[in-house]
Amino acid sequence: MFALVSAILADGLLPVLVENIHRLPFEARKDTQTIISNVFRFRSPSSTSAEPDALRDVIRNQPELLVALCNGYDRRESASPCGGILKEALKWDAVAAVILYDEPLPNGKTVDIYTDVDTSKPCSSQGVFWKFFGWIDKSSFEVSADAFDTFRLLLTKHKPLVAQYIGTNFDMFFERYNNVLIRSESYVTKRQSIKLLGEVLLDRQFYEVMTRYVDSGDNLKLIMWQLKDDRRMVQYEGFHVFKVWQEMALALMRSLTKALQIFAANPNKSYEVQKFLIMNKQRLLKFLPNFLADRTDDDQFNDEKAWLVKAIGNLPDTTAALTPPSSTPMQQQQQPQTQVRS
Repeated sequence: MFALVSAILADGLLPVLVENIHRLPFEARKDTQTIISNVFRFRSPSSTSAEPDALRDVIRNQPELLVALCNGYDRRESASPCGGILKEALKWDAVAAVILYDEPLPNGKTVDIYTDVDTSKPCSSQGVFWKFFGWIDKSSFEVSADAFDTFRLLLTKHKPLVAQYIGTNFDMFFERYNNVLIRSESYVTKRQSIKLLGEVLLDRQFYEVMTRYVDSGDNLKLIMWQLKDDRRMVQYEGFHVFKVWQEMALALMRSLTKALQIFAANPNKSYEVQKFLIMNKQRLLKFLPNFLADRTDDDQFNDEKAWLVKAIGNLPDTTAALTPPSSTPMQQQQQPQTQVRS
């Protein structure tokens, strides 16, 4: 087996297979997926590296092969086999790093993640990772579903790496996530994206990302509008994301000192979120008790909804007691009053 894998790598067979996989008949595409996945899994008995031998060689010497596998989502014929290979390879952090930090280079090569990446520098958003938003939203159902599975695996399998990446590229990432995925016209894309967002924000590894996301009044308004979506599962997933804001708002109301520590990075926006929730308190208390009322067999959901109604009821009735951390009295008077129509 070692000799066979070595020969495949030495002869440059993997790039040829990946580049032409869409040209093969259906059964041959599946066989090609199996061959490449097995090569990527191969580890010699004496190996001590983190990644399997062949995959390590690809990461160090041919990282553009992993980018080419992602670009398999450009074609319906190659989406599934390339996606299957990627999901196998994405067991390893280094593969996720290659995809995240890919940047277009003049020579057509891919950056060396071991020497050429500055994780503190924002990306150009031109790398292959950013193509996933389009593949998920604009492709056929088959391609979109497979691309989303790979996208979700990338975000949830490698949490410390992804949390750092999103933190550095926060505005670009959520501009795409909110406007392309959550606002997608596809029911499936919208629902899955809201559910994935909830999973990410509620994971302790993404705590700093969560605090920045919930500090934004615009993000809060976007999620609240999902509660009014005509499709009930979109409402249901939106509800679980909306709870994050309420928990943060309650922390602010219970303990100013603790809240200031949580929201120190952006106190103006935390005030914006508090104000938005308080101004919409009566509308939420009218809306939430009847929200998805037919889910009588879902005890967890009903307990969470009851808790949320009680928590919102405990909010002040007016914003008079709130003091904008860095606004003058004149600026406070000029701030627009924003409410969500019921």
